[in-house]
Amino acid sequence: MIELSSLDIKNMQIKELENLASYLREIIIDTVSKNGGHLSSNLGVVELSIAMHYVFDHKKDPFIFDVSHQSYAHKLLSGKASKFHTLRQLNGLSGYTKPDEGDYFVAGHSSTSISLAVGACKAINLKNEERLPVVLIGDGALSAGMAYEALNELGDREYPCVIILNDNEMSISKPIGAISKYLSQAMATQFYQKFKKRIENLLEYFPQGASYMAKRFEESLRLITPGLLFEELGLEYIGPIDGHNLSEVINALNQAKAMKKPCVVHAQTIKGKGYALAEGKNAKWHGVGAFDINSGESLGKNAKKSATEIFSLNLLELANKYENIVGVTAAMPSGTGMDKLIEKYPNRFWDVAIAEQHAVTSMAAMAKEGFKPFIAIYSTFLQRAYDQVIHDCAIMNLNVVFAMDRAGIVGEDGETHQGVFDISYLAPIPNLTLLAPRDENMMKNIMEYCYYHKGPIAFRYPRGNFLLDDEFETCKIKFAKAEILLNSQSDRVFLGFGQGVGRAKLVLDRLGGDYAYLVDLIFAKPLDEDLLKELAKTTKIWFVFSDSAKIGGVASLIMNFLQKESLTHIKIISFEYDDAFISHGKTAEVEHFLEKDIQSLCDKVKLY
Repeated sequence: MIELSSLDIKNMQIKELENLASYLREIIIDTVSKNGGHLSSNLGVVELSIAMHYVFDHKKDPFIFDVSHQSYAHKLLSGKASKFHTLRQLNGLSGYTKPDEGDYFVAGHSSTSISLAVGACKAINLKNEERLPVVLIGDGALSAGMAYEALNELGDREYPCVIILNDNEMSISKPIGAISKYLSQAMATQFYQKFKKRIENLLEYFPQGASYMAKRFEESLRLITPGLLFEELGLEYIGPIDGHNLSEVINALNQAKAMKKPCVVHAQTIKGKGYALAEGKNAKWHGVGAFDINSGESLGKNAKKSATEIFSLNLLELANKYENIVGVTAAMPSGTGMDKLIEKYPNRFWDVAIAEQHAVTSMAAMAKEGFKPFIAIYSTFLQRAYDQVIHDCAIMNLNVVFAMDRAGIVGEDGETHQGVFDISYLAPIPNLTLLAPRDENMMKNIMEYCYYHKGPIAFRYPRGNFLLDDEFETCKIKFAKAEILLNSQSDRVFLGFGQGVGRAKLVLDRLGGDYAYLVDLIFAKPLDEDLLKELAKTTKIWFVFSDSAKIGGVASLIMNFLQKESLTHIKIISFEYDDAFISHGKTAEVEHFLEKDIQSLCDKVKLY
């Protein structure tokens, strides 16, 4: 056993570092098998992480991890080993980088790292400090435009910076795009690196005319290397190197460090390295729940269909029925269930890589051409395309459908991934309709309704399973119409939206069937104003259940309506999420911590 708390990594020999790499992999596999987490991406960057700590000083030099889901080895090497067993648990270590855990910056979304490095470079330059930003970014993240915006400025400013490009030919699923193909065509570039160096040395001794010719010859060689892209942008390039060969990686990083320029170190790695079941191009092992190490089988898998599976099957059925349905996802084909559509209809459904903005705008054009796009993006990632939703879809009132997966609490992924803001940021947009299914049958009906709806429409659904099992007969969806599921003689109303309907029903089951009306709003925008006016005649207290932020959420929309109609006698109690970022942990534990579990909700309802 290696004592990580007292590790003096900078004085270790290569063989010791290789043993350390094996030990780190054992810890990562063991911990993730119990807690769940990002496995294959972390196993693939163990040597890169060790080399970063060997060559640079993480306490001084900004270590910037793109997305940061691949930072587990870094956590173990930066003083967090004693808490690593708490990974992704409530009040434990985050599965991503966090400044309050000693990391440089918070991360959870892709392609921000080089921009952060540019900002850090500017600050370091202004403060005249001897520090060097070090970025670890995957090749998949280079499919997003933000990375190139940053590279464009970095190459122009020439700030010293080291960018380690982790090229494993995978992001989460199969890599998409010309850039990925370009990087994968690494033609004999070890030869190129050595030859280039020799040419540079020879140029110092050549007369001017011969030097010019040799320089042109050296430049022509760049046409056969993946480094051409970066060198044309003004960055130095080293690689590709074997990302699992510690000597090679350390030498490359030392070389990049000495350049005093922006430099890309292109390292080729194997995702899942060291755990045979996870090695290679297998999206299953990117993010996993608890599993048996020996067999790789998942532990405690729910037999019920997830909301994502229901969405996928329904969309496939609709696509079979309506030939003008098309669809897109942004690097999440398996996560959104779009992979089944891409496989069956590759000319109608696309994964455009980590490019949410492009995904939305490209589908806006398809809507303009008469197609019916279904845009499947996680709630948290649709935030990245907010301008496109407004500018390219809503203003022209185009017939696009936003299917927002992972709405509500997503559990162990924490603050950067919680899908609680979509109602707040979508509701103010003119022309946009917002609704949510409560169960499987309602999901099917809503998706059919979305096909015929005119204008942009968005529906949200949870990670995992619906709380309701089709307990209520599903009504035909009508525009801006809610449904009373349970009548009551009470002056109290439970207003549920989406998964909130199931939560309200579970609370009502404990309190007694006649305790309150149970209403499925179905639409958050526009609201069923006629039904709400009728309820206001005989009721006084409305409890709102929705897995969304309280500010700008469903209760806020209802209060705006009541104010407009001067229905001031109605008291609104919102059980949405307070104005704070929601930390990581198992969903049930997080709900209990936030007092949004069923018993806590029952106790709160009784206070009124």
